[in-house]
Amino acid sequence: MDELELEFELDPKLAADTIDMGDFPLCKLLLMNDSNYPWFILVPRRADMTEIFHLPLEDREQLIRESSFLAENLADLFQARKMNVAALGNQVSQLHIHHVVRKVDDAAWPDPVWGKVPAKPYTEEQLVDIRDRLCRLMSEELSFCPVG
Repeated sequence: MDELELEFELDPKLAADTIDMGDFPLCKLLLMNDSNYPWFILVPRRADMTEIFHLPLEDREQLIRESSFLAENLADLFQARKMNVAALGNQVSQLHIHHVVRKVDDAAWPDPVWGKVPAKPYTEEQLVDIRDRLCRLMSEELSFCPVG
């Protein structure tokens, strides 16, 4: 573990709005607590990073591997019409990558998901189902380590 990982702390807003789903080699995998959409967030476990270009080259490459792997698997797992993958930081400056599964019948289609409808928290049963589905798909890839 290097110094940047040792000093890593998840932004309080991300911590409040998400559920920890596990870790990839570089990134923490979070689920936005909004069951209107399968909406996952990757956060590189590196201190004081706000932009992808701030990461060392090796970490940038690893981030792209993890993001691509996640997007491909989420698209299959949730039958996505489109995967919205974006690094935004207007409210939370900590580097994080959104992975939102979009379907033509979702609550916001075809508009952006932000603020379209009120968030609907997951039930414990839904969380168990999502965690189980993720583990079946990703447990042997990229050292995915589920939490809990």
